[in-house]
Amino acid sequence: MQKILSYPISFIYYIIFLLLLVIFHPVQVICLNIFGYQAHKKSVDILNGLLVLNTHLLGTSYKVTGIEKIPAGVPLIIVANHQSMYDIPAIIWFMRKFHPKFISKKELGKGIPSVSYNLRHGGSVLIDRKDPKQALPAIKGMAEYIQKHNRSAVIFPEGTRSRTGEPKRFSENGLKILCKFAPSAYIVPLSINNSWKLVRWGQFPLGLGTPLTFTVQEPFAIKGMPFEEVMAKTETAVVQGIHN
Repeated sequence: MQKILSYPISFIYYIIFLLLLVIFHPVQVICLNIFGYQAHKKSVDILNGLLVLNTHLLGTSYKVTGIEKIPAGVPLIIVANHQSMYDIPAIIWFMRKFHPKFISKKELGKGIPSVSYNLRHGGSVLIDRKDPKQALPAIKGMAEYIQKHNRSAVIFPEGTRSRTGEPKRFSENGLKILCKFAPSAYIVPLSINNSWKLVRWGQFPLGLGTPLTFTVQEPFAIKGMPFEEVMAKTETAVVQGIHN
């Protein structure tokens, strides 16, 4: 019954979703090219806030805890498990004061109104997962960027989204480069729960009444810590907060 009810609700949701992306694409272009980075960031924040608000149409709720633990004025490496695309607007909106930037696959860099433009021009990096020679310098550049500007890199070390919420093994390559070239950074472990339930039937229809939780675990400085310890501590912190 819930799945049947979701068809018309999901249709309305997607109409609003697409309208927001189309409307905010020229808004982003104008903000960046005329007013600069801060105006562009504000437009992206507002867009993602509205995208989060739109999910309430599906009965989605959000509980975000631990943001007060995050240190200000330092580069951050936000390390999270990944359950669906709905993780991303929530991170951008609820953690907007930390200027989150993403490591994304290159396919997202074209063809999607608003999303592709922000990925190309907002400080994120696009990588070819099949070409490490391209990916590694791009991630190095992001690390140097957050080190210089005290901003945040968001990385999903599972590589691909978990379709059931069960965490996958963390890959160390991207995180290792971020740590090496942003030595002043703090790791911010982030545990995400239930966003996979929004797409438990696929992209259409969407799941109804999903309670999403985003829990910031205890941040820690990486300076002076061997990478093996950083990796183990980060994965343990993220995974301990995942509840299936």
